[in-house]
Amino acid sequence: MQDRVLNVLRLGFGLLAAVALGIQAHRSATLDLSMVNFFSYFTNLSNMAGVVVLLTAGTLGLLGRGRVPDLVRGAVALYLAVTGLVYLVALSDYDLGPLLPWVNGVLHRLMPLVLLGDWLIDPPRRPISRQRALRWLLFPLLYLSYTLIRGAVTDWYPYPFLDPRHPGGYGRVAVACTLVTLAFVGIGAALRWVGNRLGGAQATLGS
Repeated sequence: MQDRVLNVLRLGFGLLAAVALGIQAHRSATLDLSMVNFFSYFTNLSNMAGVVVLLTAGTLGLLGRGRVPDLVRGAVALYLAVTGLVYLVALSDYDLGPLLPWVNGVLHRLMPLVLLGDWLIDPPRRPISRQRALRWLLFPLLYLSYTLIRGAVTDWYPYPFLDPRHPGGYGRVAVACTLVTLAFVGIGAALRWVGNRLGGAQATLGS
């Protein structure tokens, strides 16, 4: 019964986030804003990944046909956790332009909590090694490279702390990138440790 409730909640939250993203994308298109820019926000990309994970996990769980790989679930939980943290620390007072307030709440506040809760309620079945968890950092590093290179070409950056045109230039950007990287490493290590501990405890209880 608990598994069924969890999977129904996964579908519900996944659909909510999908609707939020869809409405915001439509709004951006209506305002004649760049859709490439829309898909260049880490917030949007991480939430899209969250939608896929939740909808897939919920569907597979209800059908009894397996589960989303825990390494993938952990990665998405990490990306959304950092998304929520960076928003609270650096972007909550920033002008988010055409972003609808309720969409902002779903993408920056609710979804990080949902994916973290999903990870804690349904921890990995098998321990995740440190070497495998390091793969979680690949996408953020690729995203950073893409953002800085594209920004230099198009003169557009998705977040103010990545924009070298602000006072401090690339030195300020380097400091921000270092802090965000440390957040990824620290939160990732915490997610791996907690997930392995909870998964081991559940395996012991089930044996």
